[in-house]
Amino acid sequence: MIQLPEIFVSETRRVMGDERFNRFLGAFDEEAPVSIRVNPRIAGDGCQVMGGSQVPWCTEGYYLENRPQFTFDPLLHAGCYYVQEASSMFVTHILRSVGNDYKSALDMCAAPGGKSTALRSVLPDDCVLVSNEPMGNRAQILLENITKWGAPNCIVTNNYPRDFRKAKLKFDLILCDVPCSGEGMMRKDPGAIAEWSMQNVEKCWQLQREIVADAWECLNPGGLFIYSTCTYNTKENEENIQWILDNYDAEVLDIPTDPSWQITSSLLPGFNHPVYRFIPGITRGEGLFVCAMRKAGSAEPKPFNAKKLSLKVLEAELEKSETSVDVDYTEALKYLRGEAMVLPPDTPKGIVTITYKGQPLGPAKNIGNRANNLYPKPWRIKSTHLPSAPVEIINV
Repeated sequence: MIQLPEIFVSETRRVMGDERFNRFLGAFDEEAPVSIRVNPRIAGDGCQVMGGSQVPWCTEGYYLENRPQFTFDPLLHAGCYYVQEASSMFVTHILRSVGNDYKSALDMCAAPGGKSTALRSVLPDDCVLVSNEPMGNRAQILLENITKWGAPNCIVTNNYPRDFRKAKLKFDLILCDVPCSGEGMMRKDPGAIAEWSMQNVEKCWQLQREIVADAWECLNPGGLFIYSTCTYNTKENEENIQWILDNYDAEVLDIPTDPSWQITSSLLPGFNHPVYRFIPGITRGEGLFVCAMRKAGSAEPKPFNAKKLSLKVLEAELEKSETSVDVDYTEALKYLRGEAMVLPPDTPKGIVTITYKGQPLGPAKNIGNRANNLYPKPWRIKSTHLPSAPVEIINV
């Protein structure tokens, strides 16, 4: 049995009430649900998820019956799907509910990329999505995932929220999935339990307001603002939403939901604005709080000039080729480990694209007797383990 901090238990029981808290506590004795979100651009309408059942609030989301060895599925590395916790997919439902006709969008705290790739699947192709991550090592992971997702008009940046404000950049849509005390991850990640403290809660809600203050200045009039955390306490959630309403001209939006989804509303007495809480044991997903707001003013989406983005932009250097070589499962894993390859003798010399089941994995340089592996080193599979059978999660 997982031991939760006593003060967390008492505070969360107070916020949730006995009935909700007991259901939440019971979820720690259950297996956390496993879910993926299919990439509609790559996998297409004909994609089938093996043994999967749809996440009700996300067209592209599927629960799996168990947790496969995702690392050893080449189609994951090809960007055909993203392993994402189901609750976080709710951002796609928000956009489909309130409209997605935007020319520019900013995911302010985007790593590792789950919500950014979710937004990208719903936003129109001509909308420029800037995915930002302040921490350098996490920004590199974000870059990898955004690159693999393969969608147009994506820019990855490594800056602090205040840098966007100072640059006077404006966006039609801003998502602030702010750093939080991580209470919603306690079932999946025991490390979240060890890191939790009331002091961290206090630190987080103050940091969250600083981020929101910078982000709000970057939001165009009439723009959509999505605030989310993966935590339960009201300090980081409802109290921050109330602070936004007290200090900025914002309107909270009512997002339609189905009662069968078991999404909980506000837990703060007297708070009457629509917010959405995902609680393990009640909702089929991990902990999430989300609120959608509209900035006052007339919405007039304008094309975003990426050339004026005078911030630190990250790019993945992947050589491209019109020549592709499709390989089997074993060879695909060798490629993803960064090993040299021997390609068919009729393969042209020079840069070629290695594919698996027709899906591009990355470049190699064929020099005749072998092909030098050009798959980026930070992306390579570190394990030398070879599954007894190919890992197959989706059919494309």
